[in-house]
Amino acid sequence: MALDFLAGCVGGAAGVLVGHPFDTVKVRLQVQNVEKPLYRGTFHCFQSIIKQESAFGLYKGIGSPMMGLTFINALVFGVQGNTLRALGKDTPLNQFLAGSAAGAIQCIICCPMELAKTRMQLQGTGEYKLKTKNYKNSLDCLIKIYQKEGLRGINRGMVSTFIRETPSFGFYFLTYDLMTRYLGCEAEDSYVIPKLLFSGGISGIVSWLSTYPMDVIKSRLQADGVGGVTQYNGILDCVRKSYHEEGWRVFTRGLTSTLLRAFPVNAATFATVTVFLMYMRSEDDLRECEPGPVIQQPSSL
Repeated sequence: MALDFLAGCVGGAAGVLVGHPFDTVKVRLQVQNVEKPLYRGTFHCFQSIIKQESAFGLYKGIGSPMMGLTFINALVFGVQGNTLRALGKDTPLNQFLAGSAAGAIQCIICCPMELAKTRMQLQGTGEYKLKTKNYKNSLDCLIKIYQKEGLRGINRGMVSTFIRETPSFGFYFLTYDLMTRYLGCEAEDSYVIPKLLFSGGISGIVSWLSTYPMDVIKSRLQADGVGGVTQYNGILDCVRKSYHEEGWRVFTRGLTSTLLRAFPVNAATFATVTVFLMYMRSEDDLRECEPGPVIQQPSSL
């Protein structure tokens, strides 16, 4: 169990390193002013950030997801596995329910983590060297938000995060389970790693597509008030105003960078977990384990 947990943490860290630049671009596109847009699209946003803020600008706010990584992996792996065992049978419906339960529980850590990440990503937009720095790092960001707004402040966007994460994780685990079964991911298969990488990448894309509009709303709510002006009174108000001002396309803003990020992030995560476990376990242990999805039971490899 300890080895499985450690493998998940290492794999998750690899995923964060690969995917964070795409996430920064996604957030910038989601929250930019439609009347005075700074970026024309995903690739222009990438170019602008690197030109104006250096390559390090793409990694603003990375401390927050890294800090929450250990706890999130513990919750996701633990809740999903135990829920699936409690349900009794490994069926597609139970995979979805177990994944949804894991997604719902990890919101406790995910929401404050993403709040800090969003605030850090928006800090110094367009500046190569920050003239004024409100937050030193992600932890300092959460502390200052707590001092100013209390618990409610650091949990800003909790409901929208819950609405996004619960079905998203359900579709993630369900898709991964179906893909690995369809591709026949057996432990002795010489192509098991490419198959798992492909399955993980597709699962990541499906999970994001399933709830992406809510992610836009979540980002807007968490970024609201950064410039000193509060625009939204809640989820429905944010949906109404966003649609009224920008049309239905607002709910797909940043989708390209998100999908570009989804596949390599999951590929990096699964590859790291797989290689880690293969090196840490003996060949005898590997032969004795039953094949199955890595994300559900890492010990299967």
